[in-house]
Amino acid sequence: MSQGHDPALEGRVVAVAADRGHHFSKPTQERIILVEGHGVEGDVHAGPFVRHRYLARRRPRLPNLRQVHLIPSELFPSLLKAGFEVGAGDLGENVTTVGLDLERMPLGTLIELGPSAVVELTGLRAPCVLIDRFRAGLKRQVLSPAETGPPFKSGVLGVVRSGGPVVAGDSARVRLPSSSFRPLPAL
Repeated sequence: MSQGHDPALEGRVVAVAADRGHHFSKPTQERIILVEGHGVEGDVHAGPFVRHRYLARRRPRLPNLRQVHLIPSELFPSLLKAGFEVGAGDLGENVTTVGLDLERMPLGTLIELGPSAVVELTGLRAPCVLIDRFRAGLKRQVLSPAETGPPFKSGVLGVVRSGGPVVAGDSARVRLPSSSFRPLPAL
């Protein structure tokens, strides 16, 4: 890996969330089921074609690279210091992790969740105007001022390569791609 950073390769799932409707936050669940090539069973963003409302209106046949949203729980204490109380599911993520530097993982990284699920990272989650509607001023807090790191601190997006159940407490293991480092693009 290049860029002088070795992201942690083992972590844990802290919480899982899903929502059938287009809401900014997702309620936490006891468990979610990841479905290969589809996403989170019963979640509004699941499906082979793009489900993001803005993109789906303009290009409904684009492949869905946003099937699963993962976010590191390490973000929450830094947001709290800035005056924003945010918890699992609040930013619309399906999987909240601990111990993984998700935003620094290269494109194509595989995250093994629980006994059988695998998510391939496809991009950084770019924060939109809805984040400020959720909490005024929050968007500024998830934009990274550092020129050397990822431009956003709002999680990553991926596609399901292998399905299975995921629950809080499950392991989260990283398999880095064998090709050269390519940073995650914003989606």
